[in-house]
Amino acid sequence: MNQKRPTNLNLATIRFPVPAISSILHRITGVILFFAVPILLWMLQKSFTPAGFNELKTMFAESFLWQFVLWAITTAVAYHVIAGVRHLLMDMGIGESLEGGRRGAWLVIILSAIAAVVLGVWVWA
Repeated sequence: MNQKRPTNLNLATIRFPVPAISSILHRITGVILFFAVPILLWMLQKSFTPAGFNELKTMFAESFLWQFVLWAITTAVAYHVIAGVRHLLMDMGIGESLEGGRRGAWLVIILSAIAAVVLGVWVWA
């Protein structure tokens, strides 16, 4: 048995590489989207009637919490789609190298940050 194993594994002190952070965020956004589906279905069902649609418009216009929920869900969708496209490109052999993986992960994070800002302007403007 190897005696050089760590005795105290503190995850807060471990520095994850950028592709690992990108992958973890992709999984987290997938979980967020799983829990967002009932909210989105409720909003869709509510929007089928004119009175329900007006109620949703009022709710989003007056409540910061609902605006934040809408922003969070759309940002999670944007990140998940961008990271999913990266994975599809990697399946085609593009960006499979170590350096390509790093650049792709950085690109996903940068594009998602831009998308989050644009979606924030769209929700709150």
